[in-house]
Amino acid sequence: MSGFEQAGAERHGVVQPDATSRDIYDGGMVVRREVLGDAHVDRANANKDEFTEDFQDMITRIAWGGIWTRPGLSRQMRSAVTITAMVAHGHWEELAMHIRAAVRNGLSRDEIKEILLQTAIYCGVPSANTAFKTAQEVFHAMDSTALDNAAMDNAATDNTHTDEPQPN
Repeated sequence: MSGFEQAGAERHGVVQPDATSRDIYDGGMVVRREVLGDAHVDRANANKDEFTEDFQDMITRIAWGGIWTRPGLSRQMRSAVTITAMVAHGHWEELAMHIRAAVRNGLSRDEIKEILLQTAIYCGVPSANTAFKTAQEVFHAMDSTALDNAAMDNAATDNTHTDEPQPN
């Protein structure tokens, strides 16, 4: 098996070429949830209406079910390409979302920094400057959430502690 074949062979939601439209949608939804997180996808679905429903269906089937499920590139590589495209076109809200997705896909902050440094050369320094600011905001928010979660975990542990002797 080539490296390209191996890159996508073990991923969830992989859609086969002979898949039905429903299979493509379902596989796309699995990958979309894995990459973007349930909260984001649930928000997008809750906000869809008659006007946006076809768009949400299209991106789930085509982007997530047709492209992100293909073998050939790892999710990390797809995240790197997507981050670059967002910087190149100045899609800052989407960049923030895809930086979070890249971390979820296993890219480190150092790898994301290197991607953004590369975009400075090929997409322009002003775009990379905004991208670095966007990434920094995302990382600060992620760190804050992690600290909040750790504090809640500690509080829950403290609340379960009693002075009574525990059975052996």
